[in-house]
Amino acid sequence: MRALSDAPKAITLAVCLILTACASTQPVPYTGIASASQLRPSQHDDSGRIPFEYKANIDWRRYSDFVLDPVAIYRGSDGQFEDVSEEDKVFLARYMQNQFTDKLNARFRNAPGRNANAVRIKLTLTGAKTNTAVLSTFSRFDLLGGPYNAVQAIRGKEGAMTGSVSFAVEIYDASTNELLGAYVTKQYPNAWNLKAGIGARSASIAGIENGADQLVAYLQ
Repeated sequence: MRALSDAPKAITLAVCLILTACASTQPVPYTGIASASQLRPSQHDDSGRIPFEYKANIDWRRYSDFVLDPVAIYRGSDGQFEDVSEEDKVFLARYMQNQFTDKLNARFRNAPGRNANAVRIKLTLTGAKTNTAVLSTFSRFDLLGGPYNAVQAIRGKEGAMTGSVSFAVEIYDASTNELLGAYVTKQYPNAWNLKAGIGARSASIAGIENGADQLVAYLQ
C-alpha cells in the first residue's frame, strides 16, 4: 500500500527533475554591465560555470593590492532573479562583500586607493534562485532524485531543486581604470551537499563562497 501511495510523489519528483534539467537558467552577457560588449564565450573554463569572459594577457603577480567596490545589485531587464525578494537580494549582496573581501585578503593586501599595484574589483549580483522548499532535501534521498543528484555531484553540475547565485566580475587596474578581466558566472553547491539544501538561501550562500574561491584562483 505504501508503494502505491508513494507513486504520485515519485512521479511528481521525476517530472520536476526533468523540467529542472531542461530549464536551468544560464548566465548571459548582461547588457547593463560595463564590460558586456567585451565578453565572449569562455575558452578557459571546463566547468561550465563561466560561460562568458574577457581576459587580457596579464601577469596577475604584478599586483599586490586590491580595492573591492560595494557589491551592486543588477537592475537590468535581463537579470535572472527567480522569485527572490529585495530583502534577499540585499542580504546576498552584503554576504558577497564580506566573503570576497575575506578570500581576497589571503592573496592581496586590502589597500583602498589608486596605486599602481592594485586591482579594483567590481561585483554585480545578477541573479539568484532559492531552494525549493522540502523538495531540495527530499530529492537527495528519493529513489529517483538520489541517483540523479549523485551523477550531478560527480559531474560538478547543478542539483535538482537547488538554489544558485549568478554574478558578474569585472577587474580593473586601479590606477588607469583599464579593464584587465571580466566574466559572468553561475555558482551553486555540490549536488550532494545536504546542508546547502536546507533553508531558502543556503544554496546561494554556498555558491557565493565557491565564487569567492574561484576569483582568487582566477587571479593566480
